[in-house]
Amino acid sequence: MSEMKQVGIDLELDEITAQGHYSNLAIISHSATEFVVDFAAMLPGVPKAKVKSRIILTPEHAKRLLMSLQDNITRYESNMGQIKFRQPEHQPNSFNKIGEA
Repeated sequence: MSEMKQVGIDLELDEITAQGHYSNLAIISHSATEFVVDFAAMLPGVPKAKVKSRIILTPEHAKRLLMSLQDNITRYESNMGQIKFRQPEHQPNSFNKIGEA
């Protein structure tokens, strides 16, 4: 197995993008060639969740994202304690959705 070297990447982040979007709901679907992740906000008293951002990834990059998230969650939990799941009654669990894009 070959080791991957960390490559420095010069990222440009404008002021508006740096503010980000709040999301408490993610819908993940896929086709044979890509994964689509829709980030939405579900707010109390609002019957419809509004998609704030859509990210389209190749399968390889989706897997790299999975591994990176797992690594970051492991480090977070070692410093802050285990993340516990709370499932509000009014929100469906969309994080496990599998579908076709």
